[in-house]
Amino acid sequence: MRAIQIHQTGGPEQLQLVDLPVPTPGPGQVRIKVAAAGVNFIDIYHRSGLYPQPLPFTLGLEVAGTVDALGEGVSNWAVGDRVGCVTAIGGYAEYALAFADKLVRIPENVDLETAAAVLLQGMTAHYLALSTFPLKAGDACLIHAAAGGVGLLLIQIAKRLGARVIGTVSTEEKAALARAAGADEVVIYTRESFVERARAFTNGRGVDVVYDSVGASTVEGSLDSLRPRGMFVTFGNASGPVPPISPLTLSSKGSLFMTRPTLFHYIATPEELRWRAEDLFTWIGAGELQVRIDRRYPLAEAAAAQIALASRATSGKLLLIP
Repeated sequence: MRAIQIHQTGGPEQLQLVDLPVPTPGPGQVRIKVAAAGVNFIDIYHRSGLYPQPLPFTLGLEVAGTVDALGEGVSNWAVGDRVGCVTAIGGYAEYALAFADKLVRIPENVDLETAAAVLLQGMTAHYLALSTFPLKAGDACLIHAAAGGVGLLLIQIAKRLGARVIGTVSTEEKAALARAAGADEVVIYTRESFVERARAFTNGRGVDVVYDSVGASTVEGSLDSLRPRGMFVTFGNASGPVPPISPLTLSSKGSLFMTRPTLFHYIATPEELRWRAEDLFTWIGAGELQVRIDRRYPLAEAAAAQIALASRATSGKLLLIP
């Protein structure tokens, strides 16, 4: 089968299209015939070595497809079942493995590409808005990268919960996408201060929470946009890792809270995983959550897909189609 591997960490040039044996599922595992694989920043972190992995390493955690084979002891899935996973083993490939208890069932009214496009980013948006800082009606939230994959979904979920949303984007085109998703206000950060706009949006008080996937370049402004005892949620490093922040900084800016969550701690049990995925699929099936697929790439163009994602020039999801 064809797959994308790295044999050493580094830039996109390290991504190699290779031929590998079709993997055999071990105990508790299933094999998935991959219909689509999501391209995510965590894949870039694996490739670059920010999140080290044993080498050689086949990239890709997020897939949707059909069960192709069952490992020993798997009784709750059958060959042909439509499934998705955000903890796949070797998802940038024609076939991937996954542990049976980490799968979610994809309903017939959600196509496999949409499922691959929504699982990781959609469940991220879900935990951010419902668990990390549970939004309620009237809360004001600032969402960075509001026209990105997580951003567009997070806007929609925040509005479902009755929150007021101000988002940041880099261009007029992205601003239009964020507004269409439901953002109350959108700031083009290349032209104006999002701190000033966030303060004006809240009549000088500051927002209740900042959801920040950008990292190094926005951290200072994010902290300055918060109300006293507000929460800074830093969940990505698109512009580089957030530098160390002194607890005294949090104190001086209003007894702020700071957290650095990751999805895998919010889907740690099968019950929580199913809750988040089933909410997303229900909303999609009812036409209440729109999933934007920005581009689809053949597997051989994985490097181009990662370059596009890292450029922050995309709006929505990037998929690899084996």
